[in-house]
Amino acid sequence: MRLYTPYVATALIAAMLTGCGATKTAVAPITSATNIVAKKGQLKDEALQRWSHLDPIRDSIPGMSVDRAYAELLKGKKGQKVVVGVIDSGVDIDHEDLKSVIWTNPKEIAGNGIDDDKNGYVDDIHGWNFLGDSNDENLELTRLIKKGDDGSAEFKKMKAAYDEEYQQALAGKQQVDFIFAANKQIKDHLKKDNYTVEELKALSTSDANLNRSKMVMMSVIQQVGPGFNQDLDEYKKQVSDQLNYNLNLEFDGRKVVGDNPEDINDKTYGNNRVYAPNKEDSMHGTHVAGIIAQVRGNGKGGDGVSSTAEIMSIRAVPNGDEYDKDVALAIRYAVDNGAKVINGSFGKSYSPHKEWVYDAIKYAASKDVLIVHAAGNDGKDLDDAENANFPSDTKDNGATELADNVLTIGALNNTYGQALVAGFSNYGTKNVDVFSPGSKIYATIPLDKYKYEQGTSMAAPNAAGVAALIRSYYPKLSAAQVKKIIMDSGVPVTIEVALGEKEEKRPFTAASASGKIVNAYNALIMAEQMSK
Repeated sequence: MRLYTPYVATALIAAMLTGCGATKTAVAPITSATNIVAKKGQLKDEALQRWSHLDPIRDSIPGMSVDRAYAELLKGKKGQKVVVGVIDSGVDIDHEDLKSVIWTNPKEIAGNGIDDDKNGYVDDIHGWNFLGDSNDENLELTRLIKKGDDGSAEFKKMKAAYDEEYQQALAGKQQVDFIFAANKQIKDHLKKDNYTVEELKALSTSDANLNRSKMVMMSVIQQVGPGFNQDLDEYKKQVSDQLNYNLNLEFDGRKVVGDNPEDINDKTYGNNRVYAPNKEDSMHGTHVAGIIAQVRGNGKGGDGVSSTAEIMSIRAVPNGDEYDKDVALAIRYAVDNGAKVINGSFGKSYSPHKEWVYDAIKYAASKDVLIVHAAGNDGKDLDDAENANFPSDTKDNGATELADNVLTIGALNNTYGQALVAGFSNYGTKNVDVFSPGSKIYATIPLDKYKYEQGTSMAAPNAAGVAALIRSYYPKLSAAQVKKIIMDSGVPVTIEVALGEKEEKRPFTAASASGKIVNAYNALIMAEQMSK
């Protein structure tokens, strides 16, 4: 991955615009966000729900200028359909804001129980489910520990990491139990399940325990907000899942699937239901799909980045760590069935069969397919060899790039300043390519609902949506060119930012290979020039 300076990229765009004569789009790219004054105060709901689509200059928000691109560059133009493979926890293909944009396999006859296209997957109408009826899984670290102590230094290191994670999960359970006890006491005292911060402030008592519960819940509400009950329930489930499934050495979630996950040639497994047995367990994938392609302008929920994308759902990400085999086969499935962009909002710290995934990435490159991958949510520098995040398109800690078709995305907050990069986002001048909006992103979740979510998991599909736009309106451009466009055309920001869990201070230009924010408006201008 190459490090591009803001000056070089800006000069490149300017040269391309002035050196090619008159263009159909007499517009100029956004060249700098350095002197922008951050928007004051909280964003109102309407702006918050679509902040990632707003313009960094006009709206003083680090969005991707999607609305501006549609209004000024794409109006009156017709793009071609682009299939986007979403490798994730599954997608609610019946969602009111997604069902019209779901890919349908033209070579398969629905419900006849025959593998019409002879690809090894029977009735794969809208994609494939490599997890079958399973949902909960171990972390890869847990699976490696279960294989037994081989006496190596590497195993000792992994065991120490596992023990640390397990102790953190136990501490998390104690915290959950403490908060839930405080919350219950407040609910019992107020005789209501839902209460406001004002009601909590007004609570006056001489009971020391009740006062302690009041202080605990005041702190929770200040950090979480008015929807704290739902957030607490989700946090409790997360901690329970860690102890019951992710870190449980006695749990085996794979036996339900029925394949051998150690054999890449054992490919005929899974089923054609492209969401989890409990549809709500496909929340993550449904949210990702919505960011890319939920219907624009229909007054329902948010708007997708791409109005011409079709979502191919490939379920390979469980509640736990994905298997390398599933990821490799999922990439190959997407490629073989016509996807031009693949979104991978997943990642893990260990990859025992990474060569299978490397081969799949190179296969995608050979077929001109772009893979957009989330950088991860550990708040760490991926250039440090200790902070690996798989899958990756590099070996030797970024020294050797395996292919030129993988775009790794970090996450942004919705305001300029030192906190521009989301605190949870990984970063790195070699191993993260570019940043896009990933905090408080509003999109579809199962059962016709919508929700704010955050993570590099949300940043990746924002970038994937831009990639789909480019491939729709400029189909002659290669995957490698689309990657270069998204990196080079981004808006440069030179302010100092705080990065990761340690709030390391460095210029934003040194937080990724490009030092840029993804910008759809700029990307389409550059795509038009490159396609001539």
